[in-house]
Amino acid sequence: MHPFPDRAGPFLYFRGWGDGRLALAALSLLPPGETPPPVQAGGREIAAVKLRELGEVTAWRHDFDLGPQDDGYGLGDSHYPVQTDLTGDLRIAFASCNGEENGDMDRAPEERNAMWERLGRNHDHAPFALLLQGGDQIYADEATHGHPLTEGWPGETPPDLDEAQQAEITEHLRAAFVQRYLGAMGSQAYGWLSARVPSLCVWDDHDICDGWGSLPRDHTSSTLGQTLFRVAREMYLLFQHAATEDDVATLFLDPQGRSLSWAHELPGLTLFAPDLRSERGRRHVMREAGWQSVEALEPQGDHVMMVSSVPLLGPRLSLLEGVMLMIPKIQQYEDDLRDQWQSRAHRTEWVRMLKQMLRLRKKAPVTVLSGEIHLATRAEMGRGPTLIHQLVASGIAHRAPPQAFARSLGTLAGLGASPIPDQKIRIHPLPGQKQRYMAERNFLVLARTGRDWQAVWHLEDSGPTPALPLT
Repeated sequence: MHPFPDRAGPFLYFRGWGDGRLALAALSLLPPGETPPPVQAGGREIAAVKLRELGEVTAWRHDFDLGPQDDGYGLGDSHYPVQTDLTGDLRIAFASCNGEENGDMDRAPEERNAMWERLGRNHDHAPFALLLQGGDQIYADEATHGHPLTEGWPGETPPDLDEAQQAEITEHLRAAFVQRYLGAMGSQAYGWLSARVPSLCVWDDHDICDGWGSLPRDHTSSTLGQTLFRVAREMYLLFQHAATEDDVATLFLDPQGRSLSWAHELPGLTLFAPDLRSERGRRHVMREAGWQSVEALEPQGDHVMMVSSVPLLGPRLSLLEGVMLMIPKIQQYEDDLRDQWQSRAHRTEWVRMLKQMLRLRKKAPVTVLSGEIHLATRAEMGRGPTLIHQLVASGIAHRAPPQAFARSLGTLAGLGASPIPDQKIRIHPLPGQKQRYMAERNFLVLARTGRDWQAVWHLEDSGPTPALPLT
């Protein structure tokens, strides 16, 4: 395991847009006893607020805003340029799956972060206004290792724990999550980019543990399971939103925090991300708090982009699920299929969400951005005035699965799916490619020129694809 840094940041987070100004938060992590200098922004100095102490590091936040005439912000002796005018041509980066399930912290940094470095060079050529992070920003699966009460999770779940055991496990898990966040965010490539481009993040299962919500209920509802979720949520708020529980009501659509879905209006663009993990169970993706946020959304922009951490448009899985239940050796992968919108356990909710996308499509073009599958692909639902695009960019750091897996999934995708009559879902190859799924690490660049959007995938070996118009 590589030693994690005792200082990192600033990491920039998008807070909103209003009256022509860009609201931001900058997270800094310093050794205990150190205080960050004020931020210089727009001719003002803004002092930092201490968020919390985390053992060997302390988290601080600067809250500030920038106008279109400002070229960035200063912190100490460094100046960080920021794209502050969001009214015209615009570039947005999308990435997901920043790590791996096993041994992620032992990988050589130059190999692990190669695509982050490439994304940074892309920004240096033409700046991004926003970095959308679509889930699995860390892989916390090994956070339970190293403690006798958590070592066997999730297969071995201890009985109810007393208060002293819960406190001990909380301390162990918190330290493990901090290490993983610092290991993932503390690299030079990620740090350089995230100091200059504000992030908007949504979490997925590996930000908690593999398959969270699709695991058997007696695991997730146990004292250990709930302790794990509580620590993961605390660390997610801190490292992916520069926030604490006190900020939840102002940052997310559900003021009670049962769901951490969010939505933002930018000039000409509506961005929103439903939380597909906080309320998830084996037979539901969201509860009413999450659904209320989605169904109340009334976009104002000329284009709607939804971040669905799990792909919304995908191949039929019911046949595959049925086969798996009959073959004991592969039943262990059932939770992976339960994670998908297309699982037969979630079909009613899947149709409910697709109908919401069609409702939004009547107001503006809709593009769904997804990750999770460690492959790059795209899909469409409907045609003409009901056409909805889905763009999947998954695996900025996670190494790609075998080519045979990608080809097999492509064959399955050829079956198609029509959960809503006359709105057929089709999985297509990326522009310039022949296969439906590309087994290469990748990220996605979304660009607006005038009112027109286009998408380009950047593949580790094949390079950038031709642009795909999003209409």
